[in-house]
Amino acid sequence: MLIVTGHIHVEPSDRDEFTADIQALARSSGQRDGNLFYAVAVDDRGAGRLLVVERWRDQASLTAHLHEPDTREFVMRWQGRMRADIRKYDASNERPLMEG
Repeated sequence: MLIVTGHIHVEPSDRDEFTADIQALARSSGQRDGNLFYAVAVDDRGAGRLLVVERWRDQASLTAHLHEPDTREFVMRWQGRMRADIRKYDASNERPLMEG
């Protein structure tokens, strides 16, 4: 499993438009084969900072998502108006939080 997480920053004046666009992308992405979880939340409204958390079955699923037309359109529309610090992590020992 892959975990993708980090922050996206937009100008506060773009925040509402960006949030609507990324929430629409989250809804469609959550339906994709190999997607286990996809969520976006406003972390700091005044600063225009959003938190992104995704879980993907494998690299092939994530790669397919990144090549979907709506994902590519989203990136093209916002690439000059957003900054992202998003990382990808391999998770190989998933277990409940309270388990040792």
